[in-house]
Amino acid sequence: MKNKRANEEKSMKDLMEIFKNKHRLNPGLNKVDVENAWMTQLGPAIKNYTNEIKFRNNTLTVHLSSSALREELSYGKEKIIKTLNESLGRELISKLILR
Repeated sequence: MKNKRANEEKSMKDLMEIFKNKHRLNPGLNKVDVENAWMTQLGPAIKNYTNEIKFRNNTLTVHLSSSALREELSYGKEKIIKTLNESLGRELISKLILR
């Protein structure tokens, strides 16, 4: 009987992907990555006005405590999405909702 492992060498990255897919961890990890990207890319000033961040079905919903800031950010939604996706290294966010 041949050892199955001897024939299959996989990188650590591949093994992590298999583990994440098997245990359905990708949605939760993506959510954490998106939240971290929002906090780091938009800076401490916007971080202070951010009350809640939700990420579901490629839609990022951000609750802000300042209506003036919400209005200002709404003009640059596409640029914000592009910046966040670039920092994530993949296209996760397709829509941004500011509330």
